[in-house]
Amino acid sequence: MSSKQIHEMGVAELAAAIADKKTSSVEAAQALLARAKQHENLGAYLAFNEDLTLAQAKAADARVAAGERGPLLGVPLAHKDIFVTQGFPSTAGSKMLEGYQSPFDATVVANLAKAGAVTLGKLNCDEFAMGGSNENSAYGVARNPWDAERVPGGSSGGSAVAVAARLAPATTGTDTGGSIRQPASFCNVTGIKPTYGRCSRYGMVAFASSLDQAGPMARSAADCATLLTAMAGPDIDRDSTSLDHPAEDYTRLLGAPREGATAAQPLKGLRVGLPKEFFGEGCAPDVLAAVRAALAEYEKLGATLVDISLPRTQLSIPVYYIIAPAEASSNLSRFDGVKFGHRAAQFDDLNDMYRKSRSEGFGPEVQRRIMIGTYVLSHGYYDAYYLKAQQIRRLIAQDFQQAFTQCDVIAGPAAPTTAWKIGEMSDDPVANYLADIFTLPGSLAGLPGMSVPAGFGAGGLPVGVQLLGNYFQEAELLQAADAFQRATDWHTKTPEGF
Repeated sequence: MSSKQIHEMGVAELAAAIADKKTSSVEAAQALLARAKQHENLGAYLAFNEDLTLAQAKAADARVAAGERGPLLGVPLAHKDIFVTQGFPSTAGSKMLEGYQSPFDATVVANLAKAGAVTLGKLNCDEFAMGGSNENSAYGVARNPWDAERVPGGSSGGSAVAVAARLAPATTGTDTGGSIRQPASFCNVTGIKPTYGRCSRYGMVAFASSLDQAGPMARSAADCATLLTAMAGPDIDRDSTSLDHPAEDYTRLLGAPREGATAAQPLKGLRVGLPKEFFGEGCAPDVLAAVRAALAEYEKLGATLVDISLPRTQLSIPVYYIIAPAEASSNLSRFDGVKFGHRAAQFDDLNDMYRKSRSEGFGPEVQRRIMIGTYVLSHGYYDAYYLKAQQIRRLIAQDFQQAFTQCDVIAGPAAPTTAWKIGEMSDDPVANYLADIFTLPGSLAGLPGMSVPAGFGAGGLPVGVQLLGNYFQEAELLQAADAFQRATDWHTKTPEGF
């Protein structure tokens, strides 16, 4: 065993230690399970199945003993509770699915298992992935390890907390409107949302079908690249939104200078677009300062900064909060107390059973979005709201294509502020929605995006820089993030006590 403890290792280090038999998958799983339970006050995990975890770890050790090697073989990971997972409860953070056990694995879970990854447990999230703070979970808030009185971001809050507090070397998350990138920014971890359709949605409990996308969260861009290589790929037989695009090795550009670049300036020739709309009054000064410093580092690495415009950025919030609730209203109509999910104990007739089961099973934010979605899809309002929102969505996507004629990647803040205090925005959901202003445009366009640790703001709270790329440019994003992380150490910083 190296001088590092297991929880201090990232994915690549731990995989190498297991492959070289300096430790075993069973030892790693036991250590991380013990650590997760030691820090259960953070609320990161919702469920464990220790026997199943250790059985998977033993199977991985047997593969290692037989001479097999792999970048994820034997590495323990944890999954956001939006992915159905055999042997574990799959609740989507909701009382509606309390105790539900899936008979199959989500494709993302199955792909990682095929690569040899071991499942540690299921992670806390906003109910049905609806929220930006993890305060909407039916099982309690997850707490930011940088300040336990603050939110970790959402909806993949538990995923971000588990990585930041070193309870897992990497996790899965989902991003509908920024739910990987925003919590990654708040918790000082790296997270990437791939192009819409790159990762299968099969077995991922649906929120907004035209927006939901799976992605990894880890300590570094290199580890995210390793996970995404295993997770992504076509699944057109089971997911109609899956892209028939060949699987890629996203690690292929890591550490390599761009064509015509040098070792000292590995990003020479990279044009980084800075949307003026991302650097205005709506962004906190401490966040802007950290992002500007990160951009200066990109210049040192050879990148050229280019001023661009995404003129419809402000429209992304009303557009998203019409389209996403509309799709949620449709998707969540299946939870009615009849076939599966929560059913009220007492009711008078079928309609009363529907009403009581849904009122008891869904939390306030989910009910709010269902009501909004039902309204905008109703007769007389579909054309006025939903159709118009879809038209503006197309214009937002066109803005990005115009921008990419001037630059290769787009950079800016991942969120306009650092993490706020738990309960601070509970009575003002619109203020919570505004926290997604910089992540929503890329989601609406279906573009890949990531958040990379970029420093700290007031009170020592983490700040992430967001990178957005054109369709299928995940490898270029990861290369840009990896070069930045080789030159800086923000991503290695851990909260005090962890």
